[in-house]
Amino acid sequence: MKLKLGIPKGSLENATIDLFRRAGFNITTSSRSYFPAIDDPEIECMLIRAQEMARYVEDGVLDAGLTGRDWVEENEAHVHTVCDLIYAKQSFGKVRWVLAVPEASAIRSVKDLEGKIVATELVATTKRYLAANCVKAKVEFSWGATEVKPPELADAIVEVTETGSSLRANKLRIIETVLESNTQLIANLEAWNDEWKRHKLEDIRMLLEGAINALGKVGLMLNVSRDCLQAVLEVLPALKNPTISQLSQGDWLAVNTILDESTVRTIIPRLKKAGAEGIVEYPLNKIVM
Repeated sequence: MKLKLGIPKGSLENATIDLFRRAGFNITTSSRSYFPAIDDPEIECMLIRAQEMARYVEDGVLDAGLTGRDWVEENEAHVHTVCDLIYAKQSFGKVRWVLAVPEASAIRSVKDLEGKIVATELVATTKRYLAANCVKAKVEFSWGATEVKPPELADAIVEVTETGSSLRANKLRIIETVLESNTQLIANLEAWNDEWKRHKLEDIRMLLEGAINALGKVGLMLNVSRDCLQAVLEVLPALKNPTISQLSQGDWLAVNTILDESTVRTIIPRLKKAGAEGIVEYPLNKIVM
């Protein structure tokens, strides 16, 4: 038996493959094939655009797949959410679909869109958003380059953003957030009810979440004399209490902990001054909580 797994093609592809690598799965893609190789004989991968993933998972073409919550909602797909995976192509965080207008526009809120034209790729969600705000506007599907359409081709857009930099570069002003989204591992309902496939997906979930937990973290181990232990511990902002073990020399201890990688360059010199010796920093692939 194999698990048919959809990998998002496009903007999330590289981040997803790197996340799987950190989780222990090596996925190899080819420009000539939509069926990547994976070093797990129980998994069969297929590259599918994130926009279509939920539909293929719902229909059972795929047992499971990774896509954005935005596209699950856009397609109103009936699937099981195995887990949220908070990563994206740039920042490993959430993304937002925002309502934006030109900086010089008189539009200040969604209510001002009455009778206007809104361009977006997220058509169904935008229509529901406008209806919820009792606004009647024309929603046009955008095939790309949505940011350049106002004001000539549209009065406003609903576009996805992580940092807002592309919108600012095109002199657009964000009015409201329509939807927050993040990547999800979703499963076909029948596949989730299959015991073998469910256990396989639960294993994948645990490993992917462990890989995400390790992002931006490093391990640090050091030796310290018992007399200097308290001074060293006061320097360490540990994930939890650091692990302390006795060395063969009675007065010396080994300390092992996890730190944010960005803090190491300031912490290591302070540890050395506090009496730490043999300080070793090492990378982490997974932290399974």
